[in-house]
Amino acid sequence: MPPILKLDFTLTQGAFVLDVHETIDASLIALFGPSGAGKTTMLDAIAGLRTPARGEIVVAGRALYSSAQRIDLPPRLRGIGYVPQDVVLFPHMNVRRNIMYGASRGSRVSVERALAILEIEALVDRPVASLSGGERQRVALARALASSPDLLLLDEPLVGVDAALRERILPYLSRVRDELAVPVVYVTHDAADLRRIAEWVLRVDAGSVRGRGTPEAVVSR
Repeated sequence: MPPILKLDFTLTQGAFVLDVHETIDASLIALFGPSGAGKTTMLDAIAGLRTPARGEIVVAGRALYSSAQRIDLPPRLRGIGYVPQDVVLFPHMNVRRNIMYGASRGSRVSVERALAILEIEALVDRPVASLSGGERQRVALARALASSPDLLLLDEPLVGVDAALRERILPYLSRVRDELAVPVVYVTHDAADLRRIAEWVLRVDAGSVRGRGTPEAVVSR
């Protein structure tokens, strides 16, 4: 079996250079480091929102980008579910319509399954304006899952969430990995999050990976 994720590229954005050379075979991967380190830029490159200068990005053996092979798949063909830091839901649609908007035909993750995994069946008829922050996060996750992604990218999914709510939401990420078999890459600044659910951590700083390994190994350095 090919590794889940291969990131071997250089991306230049003005004066900032992101240089990544990693092969990862873990299904819940965290990007950890200070603001401005390049974590979101790395997610954007995987999703096809930013184009590297050279290199390759491969998910489960499928090349999404390869300068050598002249491959650069558009975002809609990459099979990536992306939940950005600022969750954007359509205010004129209720929860079900928001989730259905992201659904793909023949999706291996049905809308009903996504609702059940994230425990939001009771919210389907509610307007977006009535949702709490944690509920909005779970609806955004369900919408991404309904697109039947090969990989789920989460940019600080718990930013601004209080400790009690964080404890309730974190297990859902593990359920996505375990019950739906969808690998997850997520950005966090919180060492406790890493210890709780991450399998593999990349510590990113100044555009480079400065450390890698299990949560305990990376955080303790």
